[in-house]
Amino acid sequence: PPNSGNKEITWMMLEAGAETDVVNSVGRTAAQMAAFVGQHDCVTVINNFFPRERLDYYTKPQGLDKEPKLPVKLAGPLHKIITTTNMHPVKIVLLVKENPLLADVEALQKCYRVLDLICEKCMKQKDMNEVLAMKMHYISCIFQKCITFLKEREDKLDGFIKSLLKGRDKDGFPVYQEKLIRESIRKFPYCEATLLQQLVRSIAPVEI
Repeated sequence: PPNSGNKEITWMMLEAGAETDVVNSVGRTAAQMAAFVGQHDCVTVINNFFPRERLDYYTKPQGLDKEPKLPVKLAGPLHKIITTTNMHPVKIVLLVKENPLLADVEALQKCYRVLDLICEKCMKQKDMNEVLAMKMHYISCIFQKCITFLKEREDKLDGFIKSLLKGRDKDGFPVYQEKLIRESIRKFPYCEATLLQQLVRSIAPVEI
């Protein structure tokens, strides 16, 4: 079982190559065991873990490609965003904005395409990881919106952040942010995913 809930040790074990999909004698993975005993920080660390090698794969030309899908210089900044556990859209846009290599239309196009490929891989592999697939898809959607703001708005990513934070008059509720998150869930391409169905069931009846 996860070592009595120590996030750092969990992270170190993962970095050292611990497999996340190995099951114990009762058929439970480490994440399931951690969830069972209420160690939610450990569950978060395990579910958000994405080894750098899995991203570096895209920095080398594959098959008949002349060029890699991801320029080497973007791998570090993208990995930082992929492994962040704070999924607030503003946080993700700030991480893009603080890195001049990322805050660029062409760079973001390459990154979101790679995220879509990873999302597909997460869904197609035998030990499907729906949580990671949904996360990759969600970050991809935010990158695509960043591109729109970089192309169309004078104030660029600041304009995006302002839109995300702006509350409606009557109660300050951030409507644009809510719509963006709902739209990204709606656009998730694998409709058979249990996680998607759970999200849709819990969100659909709630009025914005």
